[in-house]
Amino acid sequence: MGNREALLEGAKRCLAEKGYARTTARDIATAAGTSLAAIGYHYRTTEALLNAALFEVMQEWGDEMARALATDDLADAGPLERFEAVWIRIIDSFRTHRSLWAMQLEALTQSQHQPEVRAQLAEGLSAARLGLAELFDVSPAPSSPALNAAVGAFHQALLTGVLTQWLIDPDQAPSAADLTAALRRLATTIAPAPA
Repeated sequence: MGNREALLEGAKRCLAEKGYARTTARDIATAAGTSLAAIGYHYRTTEALLNAALFEVMQEWGDEMARALATDDLADAGPLERFEAVWIRIIDSFRTHRSLWAMQLEALTQSQHQPEVRAQLAEGLSAARLGLAELFDVSPAPSSPALNAAVGAFHQALLTGVLTQWLIDPDQAPSAADLTAALRRLATTIAPAPA
């Protein structure tokens, strides 16, 4: 493994152990077994390295989620059943990957003070939206890139809101069943009345 890869792995470990805001360049270099200068050479800034590590961890989570859902027997599931199954998996991941989710929110707060962090996070939003659209939208109807982005943005907004509630008070945060019941209610409320 070269220095670049070692730095990325070291940053991922530091993010999990210390979080985004408390991880220093020295922490990463020590975890990676490299010099501090290697961070600047390969990533320019510590923030750029932390963001690259965060995006890689999120990509790994997305891949893990897709594999887990592929093993679920959802072939005959309707849209609401799939919605609930995906949310069961996501909420389970809040428990098993708590540090991952906490560092997501840390990165969001850092982005308000560091334009380069905001720019990197903004770059990742599009891929995140499309990934969420793939997880949730199994409609046989044809879709457009704009509609896929909108569906993904809807689920991203829901994910961020549920995550925030779960990190603050997991006992009172909505469950997958709660979210499904709410979506069912909303769908029937806005659906046109039968003719």
